[in-house]
Amino acid sequence: MVLDPRDLLRPRMGSADTPAVSGDVVAVPLGGTRQERLQRLQIGGAGILGMVLVIALADIVNSRAQETEANAVPEAAPTVVASEASAPSDPLVDAGVAPELPPEPIAEPESESDRTGDVPPPNTVQNAPLQ
Repeated sequence: MVLDPRDLLRPRMGSADTPAVSGDVVAVPLGGTRQERLQRLQIGGAGILGMVLVIALADIVNSRAQETEANAVPEAAPTVVASEASAPSDPLVDAGVAPELPPEPIAEPESESDRTGDVPPPNTVQNAPLQ
């Protein structure tokens, strides 16, 4: 027995409830009308055309990037020769905002506790006796 999908779409009514069928009832195929099929075809074609255009644009950008990379100078020479004789300057010191520091830090003498890493010895002052 073959099942017709249009039978599933028809309302189930008893023989007494069956309305009179008028000539206005038109059976619509499952694929839709001709106009709906044409619209789906146009939308699909526009989607495919859009994807082809996006891929073409990406290919153009990629080829231009490769062409620019090939034409670029591999190692550009500096236009200004750096002199090693000049010492680096601090712009804040030049502006007078920060104090000028000596080039090398002054070494402070280490205390005995710093060398051993121990806690410094307690003070020799005795605490007041408890009452």
